[in-house]
Amino acid sequence: MDKIIVISMCLMGIKCRYDGRSIPWEELKFLKGRFFILPVCPEQLGGLPTPRPPAKIEREDGFSVLEGKSRVLTIEEKDDVTENFIRGAQETLKIVNTFREDIKAVILKEKSPSCGVKTIYNFNSDSLKAGKGVAAALFIKNGYRVLSSDELEKIKKL
Repeated sequence: MDKIIVISMCLMGIKCRYDGRSIPWEELKFLKGRFFILPVCPEQLGGLPTPRPPAKIEREDGFSVLEGKSRVLTIEEKDDVTENFIRGAQETLKIVNTFREDIKAVILKEKSPSCGVKTIYNFNSDSLKAGKGVAAALFIKNGYRVLSSDELEKIKKL
């Protein structure tokens, strides 16, 4: 067991989602014993509490947030939490970079404004759009293999 898989903490059954719940991922079981699992929650590492108001990326996706072209806002109050999302992504990257040579893949929870790999929510509706969350974008920019929690066939090939 010399390789590490980074996984969104909520998939491990840890109650860190915005609503204070977890979403245990049963498919994770086959990874145990094969890899060291490193759970992360960029939103908590960015200083946001659990539970917390739900948030969405205002325009485009996580890449535009990292470039300063978009913001992350809470849905109801429209509070700007961009700094928390960027700081959380950066702090998560610092932790993961500590083990860089041993990281096999980063598996993140789909649809999240931090962890979405293929899809995130549209700002003005509950519909989904193609795009990356802030942490997912930062991992990709730094050369990590990032997989969506929905890509089970790719994950099984690890």
